[in-house]
Amino acid sequence: SATLLLLTAIVGLAAVWIAPSIEEGEHRYYACILFIAAGAAGAFASLDLFFFYAFHELALIPTFLMIGIWGSGNRQSAAWKITIYLSIGSIILLVGLIGLYLLPPATQRTFDIVKLQQLAASGVFAGAGSKSVYFLLLIGFGVLVSLFPFHTWAPQAYASAPVPVAMLHAGVLKKFGLYGLLRVALPMMPEAARHWAWLLLILLAGNILYVGLATISQKQLDWTLGYSSVMHMGYVFLGIASYNVIGLNGAALLMLAHGLSIAALFAMCGELRKQTGTLTYLDLGGLATRMPTLSFVFGLATFASIGLPGFANFASELLVFFGAFKNSTPGAGFNEFQIVGTIALWGVVISTVYMLRAYRAIFMGERQARWQSVKDMQMNVGWVIILLVAVLLAVGLAPRTVLDAVEPGIRLFAK
Repeated sequence: SATLLLLTAIVGLAAVWIAPSIEEGEHRYYACILFIAAGAAGAFASLDLFFFYAFHELALIPTFLMIGIWGSGNRQSAAWKITIYLSIGSIILLVGLIGLYLLPPATQRTFDIVKLQQLAASGVFAGAGSKSVYFLLLIGFGVLVSLFPFHTWAPQAYASAPVPVAMLHAGVLKKFGLYGLLRVALPMMPEAARHWAWLLLILLAGNILYVGLATISQKQLDWTLGYSSVMHMGYVFLGIASYNVIGLNGAALLMLAHGLSIAALFAMCGELRKQTGTLTYLDLGGLATRMPTLSFVFGLATFASIGLPGFANFASELLVFFGAFKNSTPGAGFNEFQIVGTIALWGVVISTVYMLRAYRAIFMGERQARWQSVKDMQMNVGWVIILLVAVLLAVGLAPRTVLDAVEPGIRLFAK
């Protein structure tokens, strides 16, 4: 919780910092941003299932409104699509949470997450019904996180969303589903988690391989980043599916790392759109000479997203891979975790291809004459990027500072 609250504070500050001036409805615009951040913080801080769910729904409502009112492109379609998908996911999740509440005997039922975990330790949730409840929680949380094949809402929503919304949802609010699996589903129903691990492995392989290949084919930066965000959720799910301390540590650390890196990339995406009016690769090129600062920090965020050593993304993905390959029996050949782990390793190559392709298309090559008067990024955006990248580097160079806060809670239910 503390790690994700820190992420919420940093990305929330960054989103408000770079939010543009709005000619109409400025008060409502900023109020919606603050409601999203407050809802995320409330969900991550809640020790009660009701408030855990309610705070997330509080954050979703202004997300829908901001995409539909202040978004760009085909914003109405994007707003309806994300509303339908996430509403269905929330309903499935609500049914799963009600099922979790009803699993214990009537005299022991409670919404208190800590007491529920104590009941789980006594074996209350070990019955056959726990598998059905866990399945509902997995699908409900999965839809909210854009687990394959329930991912199609995310790229269009992020491409159409205002920059602060894309930063907050992709960077922070999407982590609610992952946090819910780590905080609620896995500790309370470990046997059910192992039972459904095969399904999660199949779906997360789709996130990494199918969505990764789809990302390569994108022709606009905002769509590339939207698909990239979906793809990287597969690595977090791989750490969760491994169900050991190493993999779960990696998943928790990657939530922080991905949130910071994708927020930085969306912030620079918005600055590029503001300066050029387009994010289509064929219309751009050669901007490094006109926008040297933006090209430099975009390169740093690109390397972080790829997982270059020194950044938090590298340390977290490494732990996820170790956790996945740890789930094997010596001399027994390849099992499902090693197969999906190998696919995930190739996913790193795929992410390298599409991120470097995006960088080359925007900043390298011959500059078109119409970009002769383009200015470098404004300093308010520069300070935001410096903040986000600095935290990525600090955590990447000393990941134990975060893991020391995360690991004790993970060791309560994983080995």
